[in-house]
Amino acid sequence: MVSHYAIVPAAGTGSRFGGGRPKQYQWLAGRPLLYHSLAALCRCRHIARVWVVLAADDCWWGRYDWSALGHKLETVYCGGATRAESVRNGLRAAAVADEEDWMVVHDAARPCLSQALLATLCDTLADDPVGGLLAVPVADTLKRADEEPRVVRTELRDGLWQAQTPQMFRYGLLTRALAAHPGGTDEASAVEAAGYRPRLVPSDGGNLKVTYPADLLLAEMILRIRGRDER
Repeated sequence: MVSHYAIVPAAGTGSRFGGGRPKQYQWLAGRPLLYHSLAALCRCRHIARVWVVLAADDCWWGRYDWSALGHKLETVYCGGATRAESVRNGLRAAAVADEEDWMVVHDAARPCLSQALLATLCDTLADDPVGGLLAVPVADTLKRADEEPRVVRTELRDGLWQAQTPQMFRYGLLTRALAAHPGGTDEASAVEAAGYRPRLVPSDGGNLKVTYPADLLLAEMILRIRGRDER
């Protein structure tokens, strides 16, 4: 039996978001944004342990009460300058994992992950030789721009998907891929660069990533509706 573990890189500053605190600590539905992302993983029946990877000089984590997340959560202060570096450091902290164990990597700023989507990801990839990620087919028309910016051309969207998280790969494969290909913007990019083809697991727009302040309002609405539906 293989185990499932999770890593949440949370060492970023959220510079695009603005405000007086890192994005992952912005207030959402009565809790820090990061709390909701961690809670989804800690509640999942598949996942045995969750590592949150913080910056070495993080001064925000200790200001909040995280005890409701339970015994699965572990905190490590080994975040890097990039997402890939933080995940790589988190994998080292998660050295209890075996080569074939699954590592689930989730965005700190993706707070609306449902238990149904997380279970679908784990179940769909259970016997997959590579692993994969949640994603949604691109629905909008895509424009390629020049530096002005003016439209250069319209891009074909057939076969294009928008990547989300969680992304789930074997511990050994992901560790080697990130070591050899650290320049990607997500874990799947490193796995692709290593010569593998991650599987796309259909998700939905409710699993949004909070990028700008207005996204907090939408995220709170999603969490409120989901909480009402689950009562």
